[in-house]
Amino acid sequence: MTISTATTTTSPLRAPLVGFAAHLLLLAALAGLVGLSTWGWVAGAGYGTVLCGLLAMALHRTGMGDLGWANLVTFGRAILTGGVTALVLSDAPTALVVTIAAVALAMDGVDGQIARRTGTTTALGARFDMEIDAFLILVLSGAAALEYGWWALAIGAFRYVFVAASWVAPWLTAPLPPKFSRKVVAAQQGIMLAVVVSGLLPAWLAVAALAIALGSLTWSFGTDIAWLYRASRVREVARSRWSAPRRHALATR
Repeated sequence: MTISTATTTTSPLRAPLVGFAAHLLLLAALAGLVGLSTWGWVAGAGYGTVLCGLLAMALHRTGMGDLGWANLVTFGRAILTGGVTALVLSDAPTALVVTIAAVALAMDGVDGQIARRTGTTTALGARFDMEIDAFLILVLSGAAALEYGWWALAIGAFRYVFVAASWVAPWLTAPLPPKFSRKVVAAQQGIMLAVVVSGLLPAWLAVAALAIALGSLTWSFGTDIAWLYRASRVREVARSRWSAPRRHALATR
């Protein structure tokens, strides 16, 4: 009899499948509690399918078999975001939407703290966290847009327009230097949107809050885009200065 001593690794599919089951349980619980519309079920189930499918592919691509505690927290936030999505499209009670969104927002930063303290910070974890933040903001801005006008949807659409623009202008994909103001603006979006969606503010103050959120986001993206453009020009000048002597050397051989 031969005894294998090979190390057993966790399948990349395990965590996404368990997470998908948890997501469906959350949708079922919300349906039993307040009811979900057909669109709510479709959006919730579709979101869960895409989320877990993309996560499985990312884990396979990076060779990670285990999510780790930090990414599990992010995954929990992602599942709650799916619940918020289903509730918004089901015209569910605002209090429940805001409560679940507030829990997801409160958990933001916890995953980063865990990753740093355990030395498990990864590019996948950072991207995972960022994309969940962006989608939750998109959903909350959509909820605000239903009440205060579709212009509010621009708050959540900013990130996706930026990504689409980077396909045309690749210089937008360059890494940005850390900036505290960017983090403040990002955190502000979720808080302001949750307060606006809660209905606690009078209409004029809610519109003012949305305008401030959109204005600060425009400023933040604008300064980042300006920095990326200047950096791309510096790189272009450096490349031209380096390549000119090289071309001359080749020509004189």
